[in-house]
Amino acid sequence: MKTKVITYIAALVAAVSFPACSVSYSLSGSAIDYTKVSSISIKDFPNVAPLVYAPLSQKFTEALKDKYTSRTKLRILRENGDLDLEGEITGYSLTPQAVKEDAYASQTRLTINVRVRYANKSNSEEDFEQTFSAYQEFSNERTIDDVQDELCQLIIEEIVDQIFNETVANW
Repeated sequence: MKTKVITYIAALVAAVSFPACSVSYSLSGSAIDYTKVSSISIKDFPNVAPLVYAPLSQKFTEALKDKYTSRTKLRILRENGDLDLEGEITGYSLTPQAVKEDAYASQTRLTINVRVRYANKSNSEEDFEQTFSAYQEFSNERTIDDVQDELCQLIIEEIVDQIFNETVANW
């Protein structure tokens, strides 16, 4: 028992005496070396999809900024951040899904695609260009106008999570 106490005290003294590794792991799911990275620039993501839902660009860009603000200690900049995110919304589509016996669809899928370019100035090996996509389905008993805001919010959250995980979560 005495040996365990001495071992515990020695480990505690070592942990307090020696500085910790500079990589920060948190319950938020991010793993960022804040000694090398202190800011992220997030440019507006314009909607260049053939079908356009007017508020989509602003809602998506703000959700992306909110995610990094709430889950990291990074300062959000307009440009020249240590990390850089930019891209565009390339797809916004409605696709019939479950076809009934009368040849009409009973379900429709709303899909959003976002092309992202990511650059890490301290580690260019992490740079990438990738398309992220998510969808939600809805019953054709409701119109797209009835469900559009709600579905877009869910899809945006999913895509933002995908981008966050790919850029700074390092799972």
